[in-house]
Amino acid sequence: MEQYYAITIGRQLGSGGKFIGEQLSQRLNIPCYDKELIQLASQESGLEKTIFERVDEKDSYSFMGKYFGFRSGFMGYSESNYLCNETLFQIQSDVIRKIAERESAIFVGRCADYILREHPRCLKVFILSDPEERIARIMSDMKLSHADAATFISRIDKKRASYYNYYSQKVWGMATSYDFCFNASKAGFDSIVAMIEGYVRAKYMSAD
Repeated sequence: MEQYYAITIGRQLGSGGKFIGEQLSQRLNIPCYDKELIQLASQESGLEKTIFERVDEKDSYSFMGKYFGFRSGFMGYSESNYLCNETLFQIQSDVIRKIAERESAIFVGRCADYILREHPRCLKVFILSDPEERIARIMSDMKLSHADAATFISRIDKKRASYYNYYSQKVWGMATSYDFCFNASKAGFDSIVAMIEGYVRAKYMSAD
C-alpha cells in the first residue's frame, strides 16, 4: 500500500466536488471512483446492485440499522433473509480498501476518508461552495426551479451528513475532519485542482 496514495473528496451537493475529482483523475492519471463503487460492491458480494442503491439513498441511520431483503445466495442466506446497513457498508468499505491497496485512486464521498484512516498516504479533502452558486448549478444540471433546487440541496446534504456522521463518528463538513477544505466559490475549480495536484506530487510522488 505504501507505494500508492489516495485522495478522498467529501463535498456539498452542487459544490463541484465530483468535477474536481474527475479533473484530478485526468491530471494525475489515476481512477476516480464515485457511483462505480456501487457496481463494484455488487460484483464483490454477489448481491443485487439495487440493494446498495437503496442504502445509498437513505436519509438517516440509526444505531440498530435498517434492513433490506435480497435475492442472492450471499453467505448462504435465502430470499427471505435480510442485510442491515452496517453489513452493506462493510462490503463497500472492503471494496474501497482493496482498491487503495492495489492502486492510487480518488474516492468521492462514501466515508472514504474514514474508511482509509489507516492508509499511510491518504489526503482528505472537503469541497464547499456558496449557497447561490450551488443552487444555480443544480438548477442548470437538473432543470429545477430555484425553490426546488434549494430544497433538493438541503435534503441531499442532510443525507450525506447523516451517513457520514453515523459511520465515522465525526462531523461532516467540519474542518477538523479533513486535511484541506476548499471553498470553490472563492478559489475556483482550476486553482483547487492545481493546489491538490501540487501537494500530491510534492508529498507522495517526489520520492517515487
